[in-house]
Amino acid sequence: MTAVSLGMPAVPPPPLAPRRASRQIMVGSVPVGGGAPVSVQSMTTTLTSDVNATLQQIAELTASGCQIVRVAVPSQDDVEALPAIARKSQIPVIADIHFQPRYVFAAIDAGCAAVRVNPGNIRQFDDKVKEIAKAAGDAGVPIRIGVNAGSLDKRLLAKYGKATAEALVESALWECSLFEEHGFRDIKISVKHNDPVVMIRAYRQLAEQCDYPLHLGVTEAGPAFQGTIKSAVAFGALLAEGIGDTIRVSLSAPPVEEIKVGTQILESLGLRERGLEIVSCPSCGRAQVDVYKLAEEVTAGLEGLPVPLRVAVMGCVVNGPGEAREADLGVASGNGKGQIFVKGQVIKTVPEAQIVETLIEEALRLADEMGAEIPEELRDLVPRATVTVH
Repeated sequence: MTAVSLGMPAVPPPPLAPRRASRQIMVGSVPVGGGAPVSVQSMTTTLTSDVNATLQQIAELTASGCQIVRVAVPSQDDVEALPAIARKSQIPVIADIHFQPRYVFAAIDAGCAAVRVNPGNIRQFDDKVKEIAKAAGDAGVPIRIGVNAGSLDKRLLAKYGKATAEALVESALWECSLFEEHGFRDIKISVKHNDPVVMIRAYRQLAEQCDYPLHLGVTEAGPAFQGTIKSAVAFGALLAEGIGDTIRVSLSAPPVEEIKVGTQILESLGLRERGLEIVSCPSCGRAQVDVYKLAEEVTAGLEGLPVPLRVAVMGCVVNGPGEAREADLGVASGNGKGQIFVKGQVIKTVPEAQIVETLIEEALRLADEMGAEIPEELRDLVPRATVTVH
């Protein structure tokens, strides 16, 4: 009988819904909208005027998978730092402008890949649209119209009483219409709210009423755990409907954590090639080994492995063998020992104390067979692993 491979499918499953059709803009070298892959972005937390610190954080974000970065520009010192940052950043830089329309022109002149404006808190912004449209159009710099619940135009607050989904959408489309009057359509839109339900409604309405690319975000989402849940719920609902072209997870946490969460959301929805995935048991009285400890140690030991591997860490005989067999690599544990599966086949049985080491060893071997560059710190974890140096 011919053996059947039960590992991860070579071709990822199709998306849950077709992507919403939108026009495409270019944020530097990154296409947004028009069928381009959903991009992940974040924002620096440094003082933009501190060029070295800002570039260091951008480098860290780039290494974690960030594709577009935004920097705050609240002062003239920040404006003066933009040329060096835009020139030296490895990824496109967006200038985040509030309150001072003149900073928009300075950011365009500095070579920023795009400019974010918040119409609700730029006084007399509407009167500056013609000049901004010309400057941005001449330079080929797109504009993000970023409407936030916390800084909604006072006229719309008076009309709706609070930042409803309808108010957010009306604000964004009104500002778009002002740019359109001057022939400028190189625009993407965000309508952020701290309540995922309101945010989802706003983006659904926006998706029906325009063809601009959409930047998804739950603003002021909160600390890491709460913000991750809010963002995953909101982004998951919209992306599963094909709505959304670029995302930013807003966390009260280091920005690299935002990139990790955003990337995982896209991977979970099949919108980005999956990286390392750990499948492990929940809390259960059937477990005959310390699954918590095993899963944590395997996750820590394989962090940074640059290959799409599904690793199953299972603790009992009910679901263990099946889950381990369907993963690229796995262990089905019980009675103080574990059966090690590779690509659906049992290759050995090891004592519980050797499970983590064995899984890491086999993961490194599989990664090596796939031609991956194995980070030195991972190679050093298991000296016995036969890994080729590329």
